[in-house]
Amino acid sequence: MAREITYLPQHLPEAPGLTVKELVRLGRFPWRGLLGRYTAKDEQTITHAMEQTGVADFADTLVDQLSGGERQRAWIAMLLAQESPLLILDEPTAALDLAHQYELLSMLKNLHLQHNRGVILVLHDINLALRFASQVIALKNGSPAFQGDISQFADQQSLSDLFNINIELLNRHDHKVAIVC
Repeated sequence: MAREITYLPQHLPEAPGLTVKELVRLGRFPWRGLLGRYTAKDEQTITHAMEQTGVADFADTLVDQLSGGERQRAWIAMLLAQESPLLILDEPTAALDLAHQYELLSMLKNLHLQHNRGVILVLHDINLALRFASQVIALKNGSPAFQGDISQFADQQSLSDLFNINIELLNRHDHKVAIVC
């Protein structure tokens, strides 16, 4: 199953004694197994995943010594190294500053559009969803309140009803921005 789906929980597991490169290397485990040898392709995949997420400079740093955002990006690099066709991430932007949130979501959208990888995200930031999502399932009280295309989701009245707060949508270039009124 790990060859088909990767999952990143909201609360990251501990990684005592592991360097960033060792953590990212674990992403190749489904392809190599316990006794399998790592190939040059595996090493390229690991390096590329660290470069994509901006953690290559931390390759020899212990994961536990990283900041929350750096640790989040290291775990995401491990998911990328796994090369599964479907990525599921629960609140992947929670520990990231604004610039890294946009970098991460841009990278994930690129994986989807250019490399045909499925990406399912749990997000609580409506503006990130409006900017990066193509399809949305919105929950209210634990039940689906909306499911469909982002263009249908981006409706002031529907969003105001969904969140029980007056929301105004502004048009910005290629996406909408929600503000609370």
